[in-house]
Amino acid sequence: MRSNKTKNLTLFAFFLAVELLLLFTPLGFLRIGPLSATLMHIPVIIAALTMGWKYGAALGLVFGLCSVWNATFAPGITSFCFSPFITIGNVSGNFTSLIIALVPRVLIGLISAWIYTLCKNKQINDNISVSLSALAGSFTNTLLVLGMIYLFFGTHYAAALNISFDALLGVLMGVVFSNGIAEAIIGCIVTLMVCKALKPLRGETKM
Repeated sequence: MRSNKTKNLTLFAFFLAVELLLLFTPLGFLRIGPLSATLMHIPVIIAALTMGWKYGAALGLVFGLCSVWNATFAPGITSFCFSPFITIGNVSGNFTSLIIALVPRVLIGLISAWIYTLCKNKQINDNISVSLSALAGSFTNTLLVLGMIYLFFGTHYAAALNISFDALLGVLMGVVFSNGIAEAIIGCIVTLMVCKALKPLRGETKM
């Protein structure tokens, strides 16, 4: 048990370093107009599948804090959705900004690990299990973040994009089918490759 814990802590430290590296490079939050595409969900999913939901959730929290940091110190026109410390125009972030930034990212780790465990219990092929878990984790992030933005900041977000509120839902669905699907596919491919490389370790740890 001590050996497994040491391996997990070492691996977690590695994934933490990857998250911080992504934060301070364009790959972490790739600005596309007013929106940002991200690769930071991938280490969270991999941590959840290789070490279990606790580590996945912890790294998801790091992802969320990185999102708050990025929105605060490199703000865009919609950064009020992710940071309570920023004001864009006449709109300020608030406590719900933290909910948007943190909760979906923690749930990436929880849901990815849960889907993986469910698939393994049903004796589904490992590659399929990993792929389904990665897709679930990616879409958890995309759907919850966009859904909470619509719920908590819909009017202000639409104004920041210079569109009507009635058109916002269609725009957000467009993001799901563009950025969201691209992030999910990339996340699935990378997760599958890394998990294969870490398969000996995964065989020694419990989900």
